Amino acid sequence: MPSHDPIPPLQPLKRQFFKLMRWGLLFSLAIAAIAVLLVARGDDSIHIHMLIATALGVGLSVLLGIALMSLVFLSNRAGHDNDAADHQQKDKNDDRS
Repeated sequence: MPSHDPIPPLQPLKRQFFKLMRWGLLFSLAIAAIAVLLVARGDDSIHIHMLIATALGVGLSVLLGIALMSLVFLSNRAGHDNDAADHQQKDKNDDRS
């Protein structure tokens, strides 16, 4: 009877992810503030709605990018990607070498 693979502990990964996300939140807030300043400097007729949309759009986009890349790196570090990247296995239909 086949047995299930052991489930790795997730607590260390969660701690690392939340630590990265804290730094990422500070970074995305700084980038959003810079974007709002650049938009506000660019035109005399600035509406508050445009500044809010700029802050939310830039800040959340940067934060989403940081979150996804953090998950990729933590997944690789934990060894979850080892089976997906097994380059030693040959394909039966591959005619090369």
